[in-house]
Amino acid sequence: MRPGKMAPAGGCGAVTGLWVPLALLALARAALAFTEQYPPLSLLQQELHRQRQGPAGGCASAGEWAEQYSAECDSSFLHFHESDCDIGGSSSCESMLSLNTEKILSQAKLLAEQKRFPFATDNDNTNEELAIAYVLIGNGLYDEAIRHFSTMLQEEPELVSAIYGRGIAYGKKGLHDMKNAELALFELSRVISLEPDHPEVFEQRAEILSPLGRISEALSDLTKAIQLQPSARLYRHRGTLYFISEDYATAHEDFQHSLELNKNQPIAMLYKGLTFFHRGLLKEAIDSFKEALKQKADFIDAYKSLGQAYRELGNFDAATENFQKALLLNQNHVQTLQLKGMMLYHHGSLDEALKNFKRCLQLEPYNEVCQYMKGLSHVAMGQFYEGIKAQTKVMLNDPLPGQKASPEYLKVKYLREYSRYLHAHLDTPLTEYNIDIDLPGNFKDHWAKNLPFLIENYEEQPGLQPHIKDVLFQNFESYKPDVQELMCVADHLGAMMQYETPGFLPNKRIHRAMGLATLEVMQAVQRTWANSKVRMNGKTRLMQWRDMFDIAVKWRRIADPDQPVLWLDQMPARSLSRGFNNHINLIRGQVINMRYLEYFEKILHFIKDRILVYHGANNPKGLLEVREALEKVHKVEDLLPIMKFNSKTRDGFTVNTKVPSLKDEGKEYDGFTITITGDKVGNILFSVETQTTEERTQLYHAEIDALYKDLTAKGKVLILSAELGEVDAVCNLILSLVYYFYNLMPLSRGSSVIAYSVIMGALMASGKEVSGKIPKGKASIKIHWLVDFEAMTAPGSEAFSKIARSWMNLKSISPSYKSLPSVSETFPTLRTMIEVLNTDSSHCLKKTIVVV
Repeated sequence: MRPGKMAPAGGCGAVTGLWVPLALLALARAALAFTEQYPPLSLLQQELHRQRQGPAGGCASAGEWAEQYSAECDSSFLHFHESDCDIGGSSSCESMLSLNTEKILSQAKLLAEQKRFPFATDNDNTNEELAIAYVLIGNGLYDEAIRHFSTMLQEEPELVSAIYGRGIAYGKKGLHDMKNAELALFELSRVISLEPDHPEVFEQRAEILSPLGRISEALSDLTKAIQLQPSARLYRHRGTLYFISEDYATAHEDFQHSLELNKNQPIAMLYKGLTFFHRGLLKEAIDSFKEALKQKADFIDAYKSLGQAYRELGNFDAATENFQKALLLNQNHVQTLQLKGMMLYHHGSLDEALKNFKRCLQLEPYNEVCQYMKGLSHVAMGQFYEGIKAQTKVMLNDPLPGQKASPEYLKVKYLREYSRYLHAHLDTPLTEYNIDIDLPGNFKDHWAKNLPFLIENYEEQPGLQPHIKDVLFQNFESYKPDVQELMCVADHLGAMMQYETPGFLPNKRIHRAMGLATLEVMQAVQRTWANSKVRMNGKTRLMQWRDMFDIAVKWRRIADPDQPVLWLDQMPARSLSRGFNNHINLIRGQVINMRYLEYFEKILHFIKDRILVYHGANNPKGLLEVREALEKVHKVEDLLPIMKFNSKTRDGFTVNTKVPSLKDEGKEYDGFTITITGDKVGNILFSVETQTTEERTQLYHAEIDALYKDLTAKGKVLILSAELGEVDAVCNLILSLVYYFYNLMPLSRGSSVIAYSVIMGALMASGKEVSGKIPKGKASIKIHWLVDFEAMTAPGSEAFSKIARSWMNLKSISPSYKSLPSVSETFPTLRTMIEVLNTDSSHCLKKTIVVV
């Protein structure tokens, strides 16, 4: 701090008392970023709840965070013995004051002699009186301090130190009371008008403004403080606010400035890592988190963030190791338990996830995320009674008036209704009912769109029926040897579908489910080509293309009941007429969706071509200028200036892809829409979406129907004559059919893995199996590794077939597949499906899998 009327010792206790909770707030927000299922709001709300219940802030009461600020807090004038006084009970405070008068006076005398409080005067008597009030603040006696300052101000209305001290005391009383906040701001503003050149006052006012949500005003105050006298702390504080505002690039600059002024700051280093994390720069984030741990070996939040970064990379082992290190430092660290539990759930380790959620709830009984996830885990494992009990507890947490409902609260009623439906059908043959037909249209529509559960005239699903028992765990050894083989083969096939790219965590439960789906598709397609009929929705008939996909849909649904995997054309007509959008943000502001990072360049080239076509047709005179500008465009952000060349695109533009028809040569269908918009400060929205309207769906269905009819005819010929040409033709038809499925995006969730399991299963029916894994993308070799995006960005079905076959490495199927039992007959009900998904798969590692 700068010398002057304010003594240099006015440290954390007075000037940075509210920053510790802000740091926690931002960390909580960062912890769940990029987790598709659970946005940061959940942890953020929990952290705010803790703050409201906990102390007002300040170094002396900040727990583990106090150490991070120790270098700047060691001389704080509020670091006296902490008070045991209950501030809520004034009588106890008064008795404590009388008991400790001598002690308070001695502390005040020492403080006055050393002028270790803000805006000390040249008058010794005045300084002693001021010091008494500041000692009262230090002992938590805020009302007494306010009265003491007020008495002094009656005699000397412009005594700056008293005005400032009274402002501090109002702030310390608690900003949950708006009156305290307003009075604190009023006093601090008075100080600034009297003494405008003290950075500490601007910083203190920023600390009051920021928890009130007045971030821009707080940033302005911190900028003024930095202009007056830059410091590592001020840059760190301003960086924190930019971080909360999601301006990660500017926040990164401030944390970097702070570290240049004082390199030994674990928190600033952690935040620097989080700014990388949010921009999709995971490796840089990991380096920063590791650097923070070098500075502070027992930094729990650095281990937690490191775990989350590895989880986003899809590195389960490294994520587990770092979450575990955080818990070794503090086994009761709720956020780590929550994050680790969620990672385990999405890894398919439901029983292990459940242990973490239960421990979380022992520590925080009202933690909505852990409560919701506990209910979800139970239901996914078929334990419906415990699951619905946990869900009901979340439903009881009605948001307060004016409070935003949590994502868990918004989702839980859908999950409860779906859970009841699943339980009622546990033992009904899967061929005898259909979720898409049975569930009410408005329920499905609201669920898929993640809307609040406000459905008119909704009739709840019947409650749990006592005669239907929960699913029991089955040991691997309890299955017959041929079924064990079936499970192990399924695990192997499912693992072949794993995207090895950031953002995709391996999920062994999904692997087994989709591996079984692949085998069931293979068996069903073989029966169809042999003229056998299938039983679907209570009817026996020839299998259609949708039946083939429905096999994979049912397995994907039951693997994770949290996600609504629904056919969009089965939604209410009103919803379809407006269009049902599948939307993916590639860049929002400064947040990059790392899953699709390697497709940015391909999409960018497409956009540049479309811009040239557009300007050639609408602005031929300016075409040369646009072409020259486009040559300098190397990343999506560079497109923003190009928008200004035409008044219609100044605020943004959309580009539509086209999908050529095989059925009607020369005809094209709408693919997906690319949207780019930008604001004055350069934040952009770069997104893609498919709009599933009734008309578009019918066009795609006609294309898929024609391909499926051709596929069935050629498949029947193939069974009689396995000539190479016939096999190739069948393979190309399968890939072409799925190419249109990908571009249609007919499901609310899960289209990608469902379609790929159909590809693998249908190819196996033709006598070919996929032996190659979906490759990683590499900077040096332009291989694209997201099957759905490859289909959506390919110029046609032939191009998609060519690139897909390049990595599939098709080979002749192993004869041993014929000896595997029928999947549909082995697992004919939901109960049997859940049982096999629950069964431990570690035994398969010890077996020799027939297809390897």
